Amino acid sequence: MTSHPRSSSIDLDSPDRPFDNIINFRDVGRSINRFMGKKVLREGVFFRSARLDDASERDKRRLADEIRIATVVDLRSTTEHQMATAKLHTETGDTSTDHLFQLPGVRRQLISLTGKAFERSLLWRLDWWNFLKVLALAASGYRSDAVIIVGEQVMSPRGLIGLGQDTLDSSTAEMKELFELFASRNEGRDRTYPVLVHCTQGKDRTGLVVLMLLLLTGVVSDDALLADYVRSEPELVVEVEERMKEIRKLGLSEDYTKCPDGFTAEIKRHLEERYGGVKGYLRYVGVGEDKLEVIRESLLA
Repeated sequence: MTSHPRSSSIDLDSPDRPFDNIINFRDVGRSINRFMGKKVLREGVFFRSARLDDASERDKRRLADEIRIATVVDLRSTTEHQMATAKLHTETGDTSTDHLFQLPGVRRQLISLTGKAFERSLLWRLDWWNFLKVLALAASGYRSDAVIIVGEQVMSPRGLIGLGQDTLDSSTAEMKELFELFASRNEGRDRTYPVLVHCTQGKDRTGLVVLMLLLLTGVVSDDALLADYVRSEPELVVEVEERMKEIRKLGLSEDYTKCPDGFTAEIKRHLEERYGGVKGYLRYVGVGEDKLEVIRESLLA
């Protein structure tokens, strides 16, 4: 696939210089420290971005050799992976390759935050007619048509905030797997950090995970939580037309390219009111207190 590196006026030695073909990338610790005007989080340990599928060879070398990423966590759904593979095959004509690439020495974890439990939660919000229609389409191999109905009838009305809350309530097994990964050993060949977490846009599912981690540290202000989340919207403008084509295939509107007002505040409120906060939530899904402390120590300056 031909890469089209993006030009930039940023100094090439700057840690903030853009990648050729990876957007919405940032060091979360560095981002928060800048917003807060003091060093509260470790830098160079936790990163976030949009999908990595189009990464140039120079991008890959930078991830592996300069940033020394040890773990890449991909939060995308089965449908998104299928769409990404189909896109690659259309562009290259090579049906033997997959959209995922492997960096030497880097562990890749596929943890869909919108897995089976999340899908079931959406299905139960359908009226009976559409519920039966979706089941029939899925059983007949027309998964993309079923996805559009769910997108139009449930996901769009719920909005990104509602879906974030639904993710917390339904994707408990995936959240446990994810946070136990963050709490795993970080020694020698078993290095976990630095970690890079991404979904498709690196905005909402990634934003949800980052928000939970930042709340877990207990040192990040509400203003900084919000600032890091909304920073994704301008970062994604460069590919907004391409993203809209994909979003429409899921039966969603252009609102899904934006950062909705109140996302961080409402997710925080949901965690507090339903679970007693992020620690209460993570204990609820089965992550032990000792592991939560390991994560905090990994992130705090």
